[in-house]
Amino acid sequence: MGDSAVSGAARTSEARGSLAHLGGCTCGGCPHGAREGHRLAVAAFRSLRDEFAAGRGLPAGVAHSAFASRQWVSEELTQSAGLVADRGRAEGDAWLAGLWPRTVGAVWGSVVVLLLVQALTAIGAGWSSARTGGLLAAAVVGAALTAAAWFHRGRGGVLAPVIGEDNRLSTSRAVAAAWVLFVAYAVLVLAGRLAAASDHRERDALIAGLDLARGVGVVTVLAVVCAIAVLVRRVVGLRVLGQRLQKVRADRPRAADLLTDDSGRGTFADIQYVVIGAVALVFAAVRLARRPDQLPDLPWGLAVVVLVSAATYVAGKYAEGGRPVVLSVVRSREAGDLDGPIRTGDDIEIRGAGFVPPGAQGADRLARMVVRIGTVDVRVPLVPVTGGFSNPTDAVLTVPVPVDVEPGRVEVRVVTAAGVETHGYAIDVTD
Repeated sequence: MGDSAVSGAARTSEARGSLAHLGGCTCGGCPHGAREGHRLAVAAFRSLRDEFAAGRGLPAGVAHSAFASRQWVSEELTQSAGLVADRGRAEGDAWLAGLWPRTVGAVWGSVVVLLLVQALTAIGAGWSSARTGGLLAAAVVGAALTAAAWFHRGRGGVLAPVIGEDNRLSTSRAVAAAWVLFVAYAVLVLAGRLAAASDHRERDALIAGLDLARGVGVVTVLAVVCAIAVLVRRVVGLRVLGQRLQKVRADRPRAADLLTDDSGRGTFADIQYVVIGAVALVFAAVRLARRPDQLPDLPWGLAVVVLVSAATYVAGKYAEGGRPVVLSVVRSREAGDLDGPIRTGDDIEIRGAGFVPPGAQGADRLARMVVRIGTVDVRVPLVPVTGGFSNPTDAVLTVPVPVDVEPGRVEVRVVTAAGVETHGYAIDVTD
């Protein structure tokens, strides 16, 4: 039984080495890329986790001790999770590097759609200088975005400016970028028409279309969304440095980031900001199409709705997150154990909140959690169950008290995967 278990562990190590080749190979002859390597690494990790959860795969040398078995399983899962994380980062980098041609294609696809719409609406009404100006403006914006995509081809192309420091799409930057592009397009439409105008009265009318009195709603919304993009970045940065907000880096950005928090759950503040901003942008685009001789006159009622939505979004950013906290520490008691004080070698159960930051539910992140007992740092063991882990969780951690801890009164602190440390909680350790 022991020999078969050891040989099974050896086969697992060989499989890990094979996966490392598949996921990170650059030899050119390997048929598998980063995505396939990541997929295989995830499958191998889940199989290993579920096998351990069922009580299989333990070497005979550690099977006699519950403590030794738990530590051995945790180390094996930590190593496997590290491989999954490496393959995930490799896939994310490869995905970003290959994204820029698709973003350029999306940009010029939008220009083609505009051309088709212009051609269809010109049937019966005839072609006009406004349609020509609109197409030329779209071509100029498309060329600018193409150049930006080329210079940022390793970071997602056109999407690079709206990707945050945590490698997720930023809602505030995306909304601001959409309004900046729209206003730039509107001004280019007027510039194109002004360049083609031959009559001085038409030129005067086009210049008058840029008056602040006509576009004050759009200008106000543009100023607010751009200011919010800068403010939110500052607020998040300061809260992270002040340990009032926990942020972990994502493997790659996803479209869902615009509507969800770091853990992938939809958030009201982000959703309403994107929806209301998109509705106002569509209204402004329709106004520009109907009156291409002036900046879109966004009604003040709609502009105020956008401002209220923006204020709600900022308030949500101030309210989210929080520092992890230890509420209590008790001796972990197995069935049949006698009650007693905490001694070295015992397991302690740490109860609190915020131990697992949003986006840190992966095994590689959980394995980075540390409990500091006095001056000794204790790694939180991974305890697998089918489909996940029973330890650690966001509210409860179980760790052993090592023999290196001196008896007496010591402080217990939890260090999360985001690097945030809780305040100390004093416990008494006896011999």
